[in-house]
Amino acid sequence: MNITILSNRDLASNLTLNQLLPELVRQHQVSVFLSSRVGGRAPAHPDLQLLKFFEQTLFTRLLFPALGERQAGAEHKSFSALGTTLAVPVTTLDEINSDRGLATLHASAPDLILSIRYGGILREAAIDVPRLGVLNLHSGLLPTYRGVMATFRAMLDGADRIGTTLHYIRDAGIDTGEIVSTGSRPVNYAATYLTNLLALYPRGCEQLLSAVATLAQGEALTATPQCAGGQYYSFPDEHDLQRFYAGGHRLYDVDEIAELAQTYLSTGL
Repeated sequence: MNITILSNRDLASNLTLNQLLPELVRQHQVSVFLSSRVGGRAPAHPDLQLLKFFEQTLFTRLLFPALGERQAGAEHKSFSALGTTLAVPVTTLDEINSDRGLATLHASAPDLILSIRYGGILREAAIDVPRLGVLNLHSGLLPTYRGVMATFRAMLDGADRIGTTLHYIRDAGIDTGEIVSTGSRPVNYAATYLTNLLALYPRGCEQLLSAVATLAQGEALTATPQCAGGQYYSFPDEHDLQRFYAGGHRLYDVDEIAELAQTYLSTGL
């Protein structure tokens, strides 16, 4: 199959593609388009801006360009190094619903689109491009947690478990399509929001690979409409963040981020 992946230029997306792409390219032709951000606007709160720096700017604008192709033996590779190593085209596509964006999407000739943290909302013309549809991996358990930072909301609520939901995108509704599968794990309240979030994606990759294998065999996926309920969440505000901190939770840990950065360094450096 021809598979087009829509993802985001951030740390979670990169770690996911490091796990996912080597498996997909064994049997499929793959293209990757990256968005520059999630949502129509950047988070306004200074704490979230700093989180964005650690999730996105530090890696994609500072570390990855500085490394270039010097990643021999590294545990994880930058977006460009992944593309070079696996012969997968990796480019930026922000305005996917524009005439130019749609032309770019059509040129990748996808049988299937996989969306992973992609920053734009797909409209009908884009959704209609792949014959097998669009599957989105959402980092929250639907329908309870729709929108951005679902793991933050679950921790704020004191939930026992967090997870990923693989669902179809049928229209411009956000996180509303039929559910194909879910994966969950216990919340580690001793760890940060970012650590809990990143821990979701290995299981999410398994969900994606299982769905792709089913479709590649010519079989339809079993998909269940979402039940009523749940809420759409935007970025947390000051009140949300203060409640989060009052519960003893942290957004990130600098030492953990430094350890993650080390996994991108060549063993020869």
